[in-house]
Amino acid sequence: MKKTYIFGHKKPDTDSVMSAIGLSYLKNQIGENTEARILGNINKETMYALKYFNIKQPKYLNDVKLQLKDVDYHKGFFVKDTASIYDGYQAMLREDLTGVPVVNEDGNFVGLITIKNLSHLMVNENIEDLYTSYDNLVHVLKGEAIYRCSNEIIGKLIVAAYRSTTFLSNIKLEKNNILIVGDRHSVIEYAINSGVKLIILSGDSFIKEEHIELAKKNNVNIIRTPYDTYRVARLVSLTNYIKTMIKIYNPTKFLDSDFVSDVVDINNKLKHTNYPIVDKNNKCLGLLKITDLSEKHPKKVILVDHNEKLQSVEGLAEAEILEIIDHHNLGSITTNNPINFRNMAVGSTCTIVYNLYKERNVSIPKSIAGALLSGILSDTLILKSPTATEKDKEAIENLVKIADVDYHEYGLNLLKSGTSLKGMSKEDVLYNDYKMFTVNDKKFAIGQFFTMNFDEIEKEIDEYIKVLDNVAEVNDFSLVALYVTDIIKNGSYVIFNKDGSKTMDLAYQTSVTEGQFIAGCVSRKKHVVPLVMEILEN
Repeated sequence: MKKTYIFGHKKPDTDSVMSAIGLSYLKNQIGENTEARILGNINKETMYALKYFNIKQPKYLNDVKLQLKDVDYHKGFFVKDTASIYDGYQAMLREDLTGVPVVNEDGNFVGLITIKNLSHLMVNENIEDLYTSYDNLVHVLKGEAIYRCSNEIIGKLIVAAYRSTTFLSNIKLEKNNILIVGDRHSVIEYAINSGVKLIILSGDSFIKEEHIELAKKNNVNIIRTPYDTYRVARLVSLTNYIKTMIKIYNPTKFLDSDFVSDVVDINNKLKHTNYPIVDKNNKCLGLLKITDLSEKHPKKVILVDHNEKLQSVEGLAEAEILEIIDHHNLGSITTNNPINFRNMAVGSTCTIVYNLYKERNVSIPKSIAGALLSGILSDTLILKSPTATEKDKEAIENLVKIADVDYHEYGLNLLKSGTSLKGMSKEDVLYNDYKMFTVNDKKFAIGQFFTMNFDEIEKEIDEYIKVLDNVAEVNDFSLVALYVTDIIKNGSYVIFNKDGSKTMDLAYQTSVTEGQFIAGCVSRKKHVVPLVMEILEN
């Protein structure tokens, strides 16, 4: 029987870890094969509870599903749409690839050019038309800029292949003509007087100074190249902007946030070699070359204490979710099939797990009773939190009998164990109990830390703000706030990123300052998240 992993959110707190442990024991007792796991480092409070009841710390779940941003694809590999076809081909040769993404001046993906496209161009396409830049011509033809009056060159190619007398008498030149010619001075003079768009002098041909001066008067561009006429004729079409090759079709592309397994599934159907990689704004990031395909074998998982994508394991969309046990508001996780979803308005997920034991009539050993008790005491702040319910009180009354502890004394020691700042960085404090949320397209994060000595944090409040600013910028969060909760004073001191100031003011309908104490604010679930969500929804 394949093992099912049970885990809480990315920033494990005591309720999250203990509910996973308690549920896993229950599932195994009724014949299932499960294992409790954690998605991050556990905090001091949880460590205290595990040690107190002699419970082994769950292993870290290290099977996050890969996203394309984690793959070593050809990052930064693309060409601008004003690059020459020749440069696009050379880029493919350098990287040993058979395709290259094309971007506009803003870096947005506009098309994919492949070796197959180039072959078709050289064999079947009309190469008389030129749409390029003066610079592209000079670069590809290794030319010399004799005279430039236009940055962009648009016109039809003509090669002076006839004798000079035949050419002069039979060929009528027009202003949009681009003439390839050697050192035929009479033809050059005729072309300049005709006001052609461009003259390409092959074989490093000499041009008279008087012809250059005449070209300036008639606005005729001139380039000289060391290549002979035959080679110029072969190369000149490759000076065209590469965007001229883009046809009206929409090639398959992937976001850098797409999961690798999804890409594999699509590629098994399409059998393409190359896929452009873009971000959510269609900015091209590079090219993915598929060289190895494999089948996916999703893990079976049960989620506890969360039902929000941002809070869960990376690559969750690739897993098979069997069940969710939670006491929070409904989040963003969806499933392909119906599942067992137990969601109750109680103060702790451990309370729900306790009730599952009762429903299944499974006896609870002392260690598991201690685990569940710890989760409830932590999340309800020893029943002082407004989230505490009668069901939480009932669970505590029964669990303390099995765990053989005084819940108030043990609860205080439990909470105190997590309040020490010793050895903790600013990031450690923020991430000690940290959750991310989404509302519409906006994201925000709330960290909560329990301590009875805010003075230590207040001394370095500017440094904390810098950390919050950095986290917000890196993750594109509208708000990142740290609530430092003092359960004795029954309130929290709040610190937030600078750009989140307006959101905080609107949420509390007053001007909120850094480090301000908010009386009665002890529950992130009831006193913080709903207020912020209401503001960001509008």
